[in-house]
Amino acid sequence: MSPFLAIAKRELDGYFTTPIAYIFIVIYLVLSGLLTFYLGGFYEKEQADLSAFFGFQPWLYLLLVPAVSMRLWAEERQSGSIELLMTLPVTLWQAVLGKFLAAWLFIGLALSLTFPIWITVNYLGSPDNGAILTAYLASFLMAGAFLAIGSCVSAANRNQVVAFIITIALCFILMMAGFPLVLDLLSAWLPASVINAIANLGFLIHFQDLSKGVLELADIAFFVLVIGTWLYATAVVLDLKKAE
Repeated sequence: MSPFLAIAKRELDGYFTTPIAYIFIVIYLVLSGLLTFYLGGFYEKEQADLSAFFGFQPWLYLLLVPAVSMRLWAEERQSGSIELLMTLPVTLWQAVLGKFLAAWLFIGLALSLTFPIWITVNYLGSPDNGAILTAYLASFLMAGAFLAIGSCVSAANRNQVVAFIITIALCFILMMAGFPLVLDLLSAWLPASVINAIANLGFLIHFQDLSKGVLELADIAFFVLVIGTWLYATAVVLDLKKAE
């Protein structure tokens, strides 16, 4: 097994050696169900789709994904085990990608366990399953983007609580960047070119396009680029910390 996959396997196994993983999954599934069927007005709309479910996913991720990412590197630094990890025959990039992949697969597992909601909507009507599948992809990509940001923040902090709070703040800012209300407020001080650039950085805009079933390569490329950029930043931060 390659070092990259070995680290990913070790990290993924580590999630399930404590009750924390199971508690996370249960909380995520319960909240997803409650928000979809009650606050989302699933039955009142009388439409066979999962717009109510996917509409709440970014806000769930805003709280739950940082809870996963905060321990990625902060825990290693706090316990001192990061020095041991860095002495193993693995490159920095293999360590970064391995830990990220394990956390992303863990969140993906939690997301996949919402399949009973998908089955329910198919039982009640005839939804566009292609659009639903695209929306699941959008959710997975957004979770990965949040996780990559959290990985970088965790690498820069020893304190997991601080990493949690900073990650939430950064993700919230990037989520709201393309929101019309935010753009309207900024338009009074910034030129149109800057406003357009900020609008293109909004996570929520790209997520909503995909969650409607519109499979645009530009939206997918956006999330992939965000993930790659923040993972690169994670490696840079760790390299700088190693030199301290």
